[in-house]
Amino acid sequence: MKTLASQDYIVFLVYFVVVASYGYWVYNRKKKAAISASHDYFLAEGSLTWWAIGASLIASNISAEQFIGMSGNGFKMGLAISTYEWMAAATLMIVAIFFIPVYLKNKIYTMPQFLSTRYNSTVAMIMAVFWLLLYVIVNLTSILYLGALAISSISGVNLYVCMYALATFAVVITLGGMKVIGFTDVIQVFFLILGGLVTTYLALDLVAQQYGSTGVVNGFKLMMEHSSDHFHMIFKKDNANFPSLPGLTVLIGGMWIVNLNYWGCNQYITQRALGADLKTARGGILFAAFLKLLMPVIVVLPGIAAYVLNQKGYFTNHELMDSTGEIVGDKAYPTLLNLLPVGFKGLSVAALTAAIVASLAGKANSIATIFTLDIYQKKIKPAATENQLVVTGKLTVLIAMIIGCVISPMLGIDKKGGFEFIQEYTGFVSPGIFAMFILGFFWKKATSNAALFATIGGFLLSVFFKFLPNFANLGFLESFGFATNVNGRFEIPFLDRMGFVFVICMIMMYLISSFDNRNGVSPHGLAVDTKMFKTTNGFAVGALIIVGVLVALYSFFW
Repeated sequence: MKTLASQDYIVFLVYFVVVASYGYWVYNRKKKAAISASHDYFLAEGSLTWWAIGASLIASNISAEQFIGMSGNGFKMGLAISTYEWMAAATLMIVAIFFIPVYLKNKIYTMPQFLSTRYNSTVAMIMAVFWLLLYVIVNLTSILYLGALAISSISGVNLYVCMYALATFAVVITLGGMKVIGFTDVIQVFFLILGGLVTTYLALDLVAQQYGSTGVVNGFKLMMEHSSDHFHMIFKKDNANFPSLPGLTVLIGGMWIVNLNYWGCNQYITQRALGADLKTARGGILFAAFLKLLMPVIVVLPGIAAYVLNQKGYFTNHELMDSTGEIVGDKAYPTLLNLLPVGFKGLSVAALTAAIVASLAGKANSIATIFTLDIYQKKIKPAATENQLVVTGKLTVLIAMIIGCVISPMLGIDKKGGFEFIQEYTGFVSPGIFAMFILGFFWKKATSNAALFATIGGFLLSVFFKFLPNFANLGFLESFGFATNVNGRFEIPFLDRMGFVFVICMIMMYLISSFDNRNGVSPHGLAVDTKMFKTTNGFAVGALIIVGVLVALYSFFW
C-alpha cells in the first residue's frame, strides 16, 4: 500500500524534530563561541570528533543510490555489488595511512587547492570546474531524483513535492555549515542503520515465512539455497552481469581506482577529515571502515530478498515493472518498504530520508566550498571578507540545489539504474584525477604539463574508449576478459576502461614529466616524510581486523 499511516508520520516527525533540534542547538552553540570564519563554515576546523567524522563519512556516502540503486543491483546481480562497499573499507585504510597525512601536513583544505599547490592554478581551475559540473549534474541530481522517486513510491506523495521537500531540508542543514552537518550526521547514521536493519530483518523473515519457516537466520539460509547464483563475489566471463563487475577487476583492477579516487581525492568526502588533527582524522576513517563492512546487510540483502520473493511469485507483476513491462531492479527496495507494518514503515522512510538528506547536505557543502574558496576567492573577488565568503557559500548551496531540482528529471537517471549511472559517469574523469593525485603525492618530479594531460587527456581517453566499439571490432579483447558481447558489439566494461585510461595517464605523465625535467622545469613537490605514515597501535589493530574480515568474506562468497 503506497501510503503512510498516522503512526508512520509520527515516527517520521520524531526523526525530523530530533535532527532539526540538534542541528539548531549545534548552530547556536557555534554562534555563541563567536566562530564564523570561512574555515569553520566549510570545514568545522578542529571541532569534529572521531565518531562525528566517521558517522559523517558514512552518512554522506550512503544515500538513495545505495538504498535504491544498490538494492536494485542486489536484485539483479546479487551480493557481488557489495564489492563497492567492502573494497571501500580496505581503501579507507590506505587513505587514512597515506593520503590524509599529506593533506594535513601541507595544510590542504580543498582538492583544487592541492592541485594549485602541487602543480599550478590552471590545473586547479580546470579541475574545480570539472568537479562542480560532476557534483551538480551527476551526483546531486541522482541523489535528489532517486530519493524523491523512492519516497514518492512509498508514501504516495507527488514526486516533485518529495524532491523539493528533500532539497529544502538539506539546504536548511547545509546553511549551518560543516559543523552542523558533521554532528547531525551522527543522528542521521543512527536512523539510517536502525531503519535499514529493521527493513533487512523483516525482509529476511518474510522470505523464511514463504518457505514455511521463521527468523532471519533461516531466511538468509533459504535465500542462499534458492538464489545461490546471487551469492558470488567474482563473476565469470559467461555471467550476464560481467560487464558491470568484470571478474578479478573488482579486486586488482578498476575498482581500486573508483574507491581511491572517491575516498582519497574527493572534496565531498575528504572534507570531513581535513579540519581535524591526524589522530582524530584516522580514528574517524577507521570507524567509517567498520561501518562500511555492515552496509551490504542494509542495502544489498533486501534486494536479494526481493528477488527471492519475486521468484516465489509474492509480488504482483506490475509492482516491479516499468511501463514497458520490464522488471526494474531499482523498484525492489521501495516495493519492500510498502510491505512493512505500520510504524516500521515510518522508521524505514526516516532512514531513507536521513541517508538522502545527509548526502545532499554534504554534496552541497562541497560544491559551495570549491566554488567559494577555489573560484570566487581566487578569480572573482580575492579581497572578499570572511563574512562575504560564508554568504557566497550559502548562496551557492541554494543555487546548486535549485539547478539539481530543475534538471534531474531530464537525465533519465531511473532508466540506467541509479548506482551504475553515478559510477560510470564519474568514471570519465576519475582515472586522470587519480593518476594526477597519486604522482603528485609520491613523485616530486611530476610536472604541471603532465597533470594537464591527465586532466584533459584522461577525460578524452575515457570518451574515446566508450565510443570505440562503434567503429572498431574489439572481439580480440574478449579472450582476455576485457570485452563483452553486447547485442553483437564488443564493449569494454567501464571498470576496465577506467583501468586502461589510468595506466595510459600514468605512462604519459611519466614521459611528459621526464621531458620537462630535462628542459629545466622544477616541479613544486609536497612536504612528505615517511614518519607521517606511522600509525598508532590501536589503529593498526583495527586495520588488521578489517583486513581479516574482508579476506574471510571474499573467501566464503568467492
